[in-house]
Amino acid sequence: MRGSLRVLRAGPGATIQDGGRHGYLRYGVTPAGPMDWVAFRTANSALGNDRAAVVEVSVGGLEVICEGAPLAVAFAGGAFCWRRDGVLLPQAARLLLEPGKTLAARAGDSGAFAYLAVEGGFETPITMGSRATHTRSAMGGIEGRMLRAGDVLPAASTERLDGASFEAMIDAPWLARETEPFRVVPGPQDDYFTVATLSAFFEGQFTLTPLADCMAYRFDGPDIAHAGGYDIVSDAIALGAIQIAGDKKPLILMADRQPTGGYPKLGHVVRADIGRLAQMRPGETCGFRAVSVAEARAALSAREDEIATTPQRLRPLRRELTSENLFEANLIDGVVDPLDGEQTEGKCQEPVSKVSPSS
Repeated sequence: MRGSLRVLRAGPGATIQDGGRHGYLRYGVTPAGPMDWVAFRTANSALGNDRAAVVEVSVGGLEVICEGAPLAVAFAGGAFCWRRDGVLLPQAARLLLEPGKTLAARAGDSGAFAYLAVEGGFETPITMGSRATHTRSAMGGIEGRMLRAGDVLPAASTERLDGASFEAMIDAPWLARETEPFRVVPGPQDDYFTVATLSAFFEGQFTLTPLADCMAYRFDGPDIAHAGGYDIVSDAIALGAIQIAGDKKPLILMADRQPTGGYPKLGHVVRADIGRLAQMRPGETCGFRAVSVAEARAALSAREDEIATTPQRLRPLRRELTSENLFEANLIDGVVDPLDGEQTEGKCQEPVSKVSPSS
């Protein structure tokens, strides 16, 4: 008997994604795929998968229940709060989900996407060589749409009997939140902007606006004026392209980008930084700095090397509360208002009822 996950609740933005639909841009077909490829690959690597289909979870959250056989699962991404049957888990972990057990994720204090993988990947229909969902064209995933309650996601996984030793937290420092400027390779139409304008871009601070989705992130900040017009002959759009349209504001193209575009591209965010760019939420600010193609390639190689160490960075998932574990742990997490007992917004905490007065 094969295992599967049944969706109990899925917020907006929850979709099936794999490595993307490649080789069809010349026909006008968008690659789609994960917004944060680094977290996507990390979750898959913890299970020995390559670029298998996963559930991409947005800030709307997700809750699933295991049916059939036990499933080996892993999750990673932003600072989401994950719980198995109500018990708090690390932000990135690998575990065994038994039939009848639930797994739930909700947005924490940072990050926009998290990824839920199963051993072997989810066996949803394949469209043009990929299971990736592109909702604008209703292609891939589950009927080309976002997930909703009642969907059943079959998994190509094997039953594991070594649950205790298998379960682990994923120590992945490359997923930690950073405030460094995003690295950008200038071009190919940077000659459409003056030296002063390019300096304003690389020295300025920009805020992600609510007009951000899987197709593009729109930023507000200093005007990036064109030296002449802002129309070009439409050419190919690559992941991370920074278009400057007539409103003089940066528009960065993401996973669901259109295949071609007719606005000048000031530069491209390097692939190594696309994951943490994707994890931004509206209202957050960032900066950019120019780098060479050689630096961009070196950064990507370094990121790939980090992800490859995932199997070696698995740490035992503590299942029992011992005195030794208590002395090692930080037991203070968030601030409680004594008048209403509510936890501080964004913090992941165990319910107060789980702690006895004698503790």
